[in-house]
Amino acid sequence: MKKYHIQTAPFVVPTTDGKLIEEHHGRVATQNEAISIAHMIAPPHWSEPFQTPEFEEYTYVISGKKQFIIEGETIVLEAGQSICIAENTRVQYSNPFEEPCEYISVCRPAFDFTKVHREE
Repeated sequence: MKKYHIQTAPFVVPTTDGKLIEEHHGRVATQNEAISIAHMIAPPHWSEPFQTPEFEEYTYVISGKKQFIIEGETIVLEAGQSICIAENTRVQYSNPFEEPCEYISVCRPAFDFTKVHREE
């Protein structure tokens, strides 16, 4: 058994909102329940509903800007900045800006749609 795995074919998560999600490691791509690592590109004017995930999420912005509303506080990250959001924290992710936002997301434990708890 190899001591490493080079990911050359990430799982592309199907979306309906124009967002690119490539899971390189995680529940679907590598059957890793402990952590997920995804490359994402959020198009201009994209947003998700508020959610309260049961996992912590780290975000590193590569280019563009990403907006977070965390427990009522609005934060904007720019390229080269990162953030860690604790599990069970109410948050909304969005890109209300004119350019796409490219970023890396790391979830621990791994992202699980049944544990996101998005609001309707």
